[in-house]
Amino acid sequence: MSITRFAVPLLAAAALVPAVPAVAAAEGVSWQLCSAVANGWDAGDQRSQCALVRVPLDYADPGGPKIDIAVSRIKATGAKTGAVLLNPGGPGQSGMTMPRSIADSHAGGIGVHHDLIGFDPRGVGYSADLPCAVDFPEPDPGVPDKEKTREAVERAAAANRQCVAAHPDFVRNLTTPTIARDLDRIRQALGEDKIGYYGVSWGTALGAQYRSLFDDHVDKMLLDSVMSPDLNVTEMDDDQATAGENTFHEFAAWIARYDDVYHFGTTEPVVAKALLDLRAKFGATVNGMLANPRREWAGLAEQLVALRDGGTPAPKTAKTQGFGWDGEPQAFNHFQQTALLCNESPSPRDFDTVWQHRLDRMKRLPVAGGYGLYEQLCVGWPLDARPWSFTNGQSPLQLVGHAYEPVTPIGWAISMQQKVGGTLMTVEDDAHGSLSSLPCADAAVTFFDTGRTTSKSCPGAPTPKP
Repeated sequence: MSITRFAVPLLAAAALVPAVPAVAAAEGVSWQLCSAVANGWDAGDQRSQCALVRVPLDYADPGGPKIDIAVSRIKATGAKTGAVLLNPGGPGQSGMTMPRSIADSHAGGIGVHHDLIGFDPRGVGYSADLPCAVDFPEPDPGVPDKEKTREAVERAAAANRQCVAAHPDFVRNLTTPTIARDLDRIRQALGEDKIGYYGVSWGTALGAQYRSLFDDHVDKMLLDSVMSPDLNVTEMDDDQATAGENTFHEFAAWIARYDDVYHFGTTEPVVAKALLDLRAKFGATVNGMLANPRREWAGLAEQLVALRDGGTPAPKTAKTQGFGWDGEPQAFNHFQQTALLCNESPSPRDFDTVWQHRLDRMKRLPVAGGYGLYEQLCVGWPLDARPWSFTNGQSPLQLVGHAYEPVTPIGWAISMQQKVGGTLMTVEDDAHGSLSSLPCADAAVTFFDTGRTTSKSCPGAPTPKP
């Protein structure tokens, strides 16, 4: 039985032939060009192949209902020695185009001896994407109105509860361990005894979970921009806001270094005060400029000067570094993200507690404290939390942390290493998941080819000058 009634019909009928039985031999996977069978795919892509792998809805009931997991592949260009599964994170993000992104990046050498395998996690994109209407509450980083915020958060909570009530078994099984078991079904369907794995952001937690459950089936694993081993969305908001506040002070110090250009002051405290005074005058317009990536600092400093001097700042045009999807389908499912986080985080479910946490955070972190997002997603979540549980393993593990990034702060990578082992490489930048876009991605190629890890420091993208 397939619950494809939950799925947005993104695959043409010719592609709706899952690998059967549920654990299929490699030749049982019906590979076809994604451009021929996947709606919305880049018609010019003649490398990416797509297929479906059938898995249990609930692994506690393996003979019960099934769902189809969409998988993509770019075949090894040389002598194949294995396959590397890829996940870009989220949670809630599609991974179907990640093989193409990696193949075209500085890490593309991984694809010489390995098939590059992407997939949509259950509940996303081509893999039984839940058709739930989500009222996503964006945080107000300024001075928020409590009752207005309560109304938005509780409206979102009601929409979430409605989706859970409509699909209780499906939503209950939106967990990291369940998706890790889906990965193992993909491994079996590919006919591989062991698989490599390259995960980014939440994909690092998925990798750590897979390694905890199936270490004997891991060839080599690389985790870039590493999550904390203990998921708690309250602590996520605190840690990310703290990193963002640090970025503000680093930005102020950078402006002070170039006082002959910007004339805000020659020391970090003087510049920080000047910027906060400017924020007091212009509000959210300025606050949104104060804790941004280094690659944007020069342009943002010019806009701040323009505001100070009575001009109008130019629109922000900087592009985000990291994985680019080049116009291909960008499936992102907000409900799947909420379900995964709230099914696994022992955070408060009541609005008043979450609101007080936010007020405390804003008092402690006046620039970045208002940007907390994740804790409020779990207000009113109706299912009990089942926290992550990771263990150490024996398979080769390369961790990659970014010294200054606020999305997955470097402390998380250190904590994950203490929990699951592995070797930590540090990238001297603040860009989330940027390894594949840097020349030092050759370390990833070497790792997957030889198993040799590194603890070296990578320079990353340079901090700009004015």
